[in-house]
Amino acid sequence: MCYSIYVSTDSNQDLSDGNGELIHFQKEAIAEPFNTLLRHENQWFVGSKSVCSCTFRHLSSTELGFSEPVDWFEEDEDEIEATLLFIKIVRRLIDQGHQVDCIDSWYGVTKEDITEMKVNLKDLDDEQFRFFENRHFIFNNGD
Repeated sequence: MCYSIYVSTDSNQDLSDGNGELIHFQKEAIAEPFNTLLRHENQWFVGSKSVCSCTFRHLSSTELGFSEPVDWFEEDEDEIEATLLFIKIVRRLIDQGHQVDCIDSWYGVTKEDITEMKVNLKDLDDEQFRFFENRHFIFNNGD
């Protein structure tokens, strides 16, 4: 069982230009149900150093919300750094006037398992961002 992160954008930029050890973007045909939920034509799988999307910051529940890493909840430094790389790319695209959304899902979910979540980047520091399982993130700048 693995996490999978898919991102879509109206930007034609090649997101794989920034691929490295901790994060990589792969343009591919996204399978159901994700391809129908993602809002934009340029769709990418987002992998981490584990090849799948497992080594990013994840929580299964939104109960704790967005938060900077804390001592009492151990997170690997690579997960933190990979997640920072991801949100900086999203923020750059949004600042350039593009639209971006993404889905973080656990293997084997259905369309009904995915819950939409709006993310206002003006109210969120990069260090606070983390993924929540089975969420469809809709990013904006408070517009």
